[in-house]
Amino acid sequence: MNFQWYPGHMTKAKRQMQEDIKLIDIVVEIVDARIPVSSKNPDIDELAKNKYRLIIFNKIDLADPKETAKWENYYKEKGFHTIQVNSKSGLGMKNVTGVIQEACKEKIERDRKRGILNRPIRAMIVGIPNVGKSTFINSFVKKACAKTGNKPGVTKGKQWIRMNKNIELLDTPGILWPKFEDQRVGLRLAFIGSIKEEILNITELSMELIDFLCHNYSSILTQRYGVDETRNKAEILEEIAVNRQCRLKGNQIDYDKAAGILMDEFRNGKLGAITLEFVNKEEKANSETV
Repeated sequence: MNFQWYPGHMTKAKRQMQEDIKLIDIVVEIVDARIPVSSKNPDIDELAKNKYRLIIFNKIDLADPKETAKWENYYKEKGFHTIQVNSKSGLGMKNVTGVIQEACKEKIERDRKRGILNRPIRAMIVGIPNVGKSTFINSFVKKACAKTGNKPGVTKGKQWIRMNKNIELLDTPGILWPKFEDQRVGLRLAFIGSIKEEILNITELSMELIDFLCHNYSSILTQRYGVDETRNKAEILEEIAVNRQCRLKGNQIDYDKAAGILMDEFRNGKLGAITLEFVNKEEKANSETV
């Protein structure tokens, strides 16, 4: 499968972010815990290179907890602050403010020495589509927070939300999409539903997922669908179709329907907690491409 999709409005969003980032202290990047590399936009590292950084592993309920812990250590070693959350359920959300303050403690101390007290930290929250950024913002901001309006020295029309006396959030930052060279990145984004399905072949995509699961999470498909995982991926999809009674007129097998069931149940966590990329494998792959 070939993935190349970089919508034109993303270029505009990138330019907007270049302007907005001058106004903030910390970039808070949301990633999907199932794909902590593929859902992380490499453009952000360049745009935010002089800012404090926090990576939030969202949707931790869907990811393999052992692998998420490894990814946290991986990013911490690279100088990022990290935190795990499930913004839908609220798990971990109460700790976000404290981690932001910890990440910006040098700035807070610098302000204190200059006699500047209680200046709020300015944060920008970024994330590619479908990592749960909107859910995170809604959970983080809550209804009680009021927009503070334009501030002196800030470009006209910019809106800030005061979270509390310590943090202000730049409202509605541009969403960026990674322009990926590595097709594996596109495949993983397609798995979690970040690429529009109109441009995908759902049956091919499901067979790629079957192949991954058989190699990395053996017996999961057997437990869920009663299939024989020693068979090839097309045969396994056919078994899923038969076991879930996916039929067309004339009793023909409906592969697309079976593929849709598999993809939906994976994305909703019904197959279990699954991570799609692993620290050791990613480090090896990155070193080979350098």
